[in-house]
Amino acid sequence: QVQLVESGGGLVQAGGSLRLSCAASGSIFSINRMGWYRQFPGNPRQLVARITSGGSTNYADSVKGRFTISRDDAKNTMYLQMNSLKAEDTAVYYCHAGYGSMWYESWGQGTQVTVSS
Repeated sequence: QVQLVESGGGLVQAGGSLRLSCAASGSIFSINRMGWYRQFPGNPRQLVARITSGGSTNYADSVKGRFTISRDDAKNTMYLQMNSLKAEDTAVYYCHAGYGSMWYESWGQGTQVTVSS
């Protein structure tokens, strides 16, 4: 199994920056892909960005050029650097991992990001 713990959310003014972290533990070697999702009230979670075990990345159109996903394998940690934040980025952000040959899923507990306009 893979366990995920997020940190780094908070309140920031529009135009500001935040960095989210996701620390992974457990069967790290079996992770195929990790990503960040966000959830607006009353809506399902939606993909923000993801990164494969090979380092390939992709982003939602709404965050391209503003957000950067990365990982530090030595620390078993994934990051989401969020710049030029907008009020519409306000959401709960979740860390996600797909692992194993059966692509099991693991989710973090979520961290609130609030951008004031």
